[in-house]
Amino acid sequence: MIRILLTWLLFLLMAGCAQLPAPPGKPQPCVPQPVAPLPVQPHLQPAQWSDLPGWQEDNLLEVWPLWQQECSVMQHKRAWQPACQAAAGMSPTDSATVRHYFEQWFSVWQSVQPDGAGTGLITGYYTPLLHGSLSRQRGFSVPLYARPPDLLTVELSSVYPELKGMRLRGRLVGNTVVPYYDRSAIESDDHPLAGHELVWVDDPVEAFFLQIQGSGEIKLPDGRQLTVGYADQNGYPYQAIGRVLAERGDLSADHLSMQAIREWARTHPGQVAEVLDHNPSYVFFRFLPDHQPLGALGLPVTGWRSLAVDPRAIPLGAPVWIATAHPGNGAPLQQLMLAQDTGGAIRGNVRADFYFGIGAQAGEEAGRMKQQGSLWVLLPKDDTEQAAARK
Repeated sequence: MIRILLTWLLFLLMAGCAQLPAPPGKPQPCVPQPVAPLPVQPHLQPAQWSDLPGWQEDNLLEVWPLWQQECSVMQHKRAWQPACQAAAGMSPTDSATVRHYFEQWFSVWQSVQPDGAGTGLITGYYTPLLHGSLSRQRGFSVPLYARPPDLLTVELSSVYPELKGMRLRGRLVGNTVVPYYDRSAIESDDHPLAGHELVWVDDPVEAFFLQIQGSGEIKLPDGRQLTVGYADQNGYPYQAIGRVLAERGDLSADHLSMQAIREWARTHPGQVAEVLDHNPSYVFFRFLPDHQPLGALGLPVTGWRSLAVDPRAIPLGAPVWIATAHPGNGAPLQQLMLAQDTGGAIRGNVRADFYFGIGAQAGEEAGRMKQQGSLWVLLPKDDTEQAAARK
């Protein structure tokens, strides 16, 4: 068995097919990646607090309880301990106090592109609300599957320590390890995952978007509401169906959005399954307690304050100042957020996914969000800097 796994592993490595571990909130597809992670320091350029547009205007009291919750995770990292210990003893009543705290305990670093550019793409995500049932019945025929028991996960670091954080997925057929079922196979008439349905929903397109978002709310016929979150993924690379529709000429490349895709699906119901199959990636779900969507750190994500980033470029858990534009009216959107999540499509030094919250309105805003923006990362000062700041 071990020899079979290693053979398959080496084959996939030669093909460049490896992936980062998937968090609870977002899918991580298997994509060609370099073995070494992106360096942290070269793309983080020293900056000043005065460089942050809108720093004096943000209502930082909104983010303070979230930051204190974040410290429950970050305080286990030595560099973050002094700042988190200081936060634990504070109960600020105004933004000025919170602003002074961050200025005292943190330094500002702008994340820039390899060519030095300070701007990149900012998109949006949200937690959709779907209608569903715990059993298949009329009107609820689209399954969301739990993680299947035959899904194998190979942790690459167990063989190659330099590949820490990377994994592969597959299944056993006899004595052979093969790639796991892709989307078309899972949704075929053969129903290979029958018996592993978690819940049934009413709309295949909304179920597809739920897989992209990674978590969602399911409203049952009796009025109860359940939260589902990311459990695992089948190991295939994510392919954007909007790009497929644009290449086919069904949608304009300049106006791709979830709203446009929904409208196309409504007017072309007979073509939906074929188009969705262009994305072989498939996400499995689990029920989440407390009705709270979780991010990559296992903490709840918060609308307008949680950000999904590339963890190779921006440390998970770090406060991040974002300067972009509102997707509706183009007004400046400049505020402090927390890097609490990741995503399969979030790759790059200046690339982020802005979390808008739960429900239809959040979905409308997330679907329109495709703006240029800049990111500044707040990192703890070293011991010398902290001592100087406290004088």
